[in-house]
Amino acid sequence: MVMDEQQIYREFITWLKQSWYDLPESDELLPMIMAAYSPQDAELLTGMPFSGKNLDDLAALKQMDAADLKIRLDDLARRGLVFCSKKGDSFRYSLNDSFFVFLRSAFWAGRTEEPTKSIAPHVNRYMLNGLFDQYGHVTSKGLRTIPIQSTIDDPRQVLPYEDVVKVLEQEDYFCVSTCACKHRKNLDPDSPSCRYPDKVCLHFGRLAHYMADHELGREITRKEAHEVLSQAAEAGLVHGISNWVNGPDTICNCCPCCCLWFEGFHVLKHSRSLDPSNYRVYTNPETCLGCGLCVERCPMKALHLESSSAANNDSGEIAVLKPDLCLGCGVCVYKCPSDSLVLVRRDETTDPPNDPREYTQRFIANVTALPKLVQDKL
Repeated sequence: MVMDEQQIYREFITWLKQSWYDLPESDELLPMIMAAYSPQDAELLTGMPFSGKNLDDLAALKQMDAADLKIRLDDLARRGLVFCSKKGDSFRYSLNDSFFVFLRSAFWAGRTEEPTKSIAPHVNRYMLNGLFDQYGHVTSKGLRTIPIQSTIDDPRQVLPYEDVVKVLEQEDYFCVSTCACKHRKNLDPDSPSCRYPDKVCLHFGRLAHYMADHELGREITRKEAHEVLSQAAEAGLVHGISNWVNGPDTICNCCPCCCLWFEGFHVLKHSRSLDPSNYRVYTNPETCLGCGLCVERCPMKALHLESSSAANNDSGEIAVLKPDLCLGCGVCVYKCPSDSLVLVRRDETTDPPNDPREYTQRFIANVTALPKLVQDKL
């Protein structure tokens, strides 16, 4: 690589770091950027705003013909590198931040050819060597657990933002995509293939329009969205919704082997995975069969079998919960053959941020509140 190209990439990386999500130094950083962006892409996108601007303003900023710029930006949007929205006859574009690209949009389309195939191993290695460290100290994760609806003991207590069915009812446009986490693992020869279904991530509203319009996902009906949730529940996937009350745009269906939030917990030893719901599992020892299916399905290893005098089964064992680990997802409850498990409301409940702006403010406040020694490592 000639020095001029290296300088182009370094300047682009410096610009990407101006967004809310940092890119810590790593041996994987430059190769990952090079796999995703050509030198021409990096040069064009350096200085491009992270908030939406109309095409004429961007053409003036880049000193380019608007028609020629639109061709390039539309190609970048199809690759998940640039966000595009349309209002009337006006197009608005913005640069997608590094979290959005490398942990989401680069893999939504499920493409198996270059450059997607080359990006995945770099992201997977970088995840373990710096990329995700900044989330280790953040109290509000990017996704919040939302229970499988049929698993809650008293549905009358459920608030609208806790009810997956009500979330779908308030939306009017739906898109399904490949799970970014599963796909980047499946593309990497050094990662084990995922056994769970991968066309299970739901998106709504403005984000869904962007994805469907640029071949990053497929438009579906509300009925099909419900079917995706049912498929996920059957498979043992955790519903994880955008972690704010108003205007959530995504419900991921997360597996314990690939999900970046579970990887943060199980591999990187973060304090939590997804934010838990306001529910936890209650176990009934009198009817528990001791079959261990709930232990097998729990993504947090929050349940285990234990010998007990209260057991009314041949094994003499019952399911026992570690409450601090329970996400309140309902994955274990959904398949319990003796209906011995149910989700009950926690004694102490918490409300998620109101909107993406408040979420980002919480994230930045968490990071900047860390001791400087820890910040320097991020």
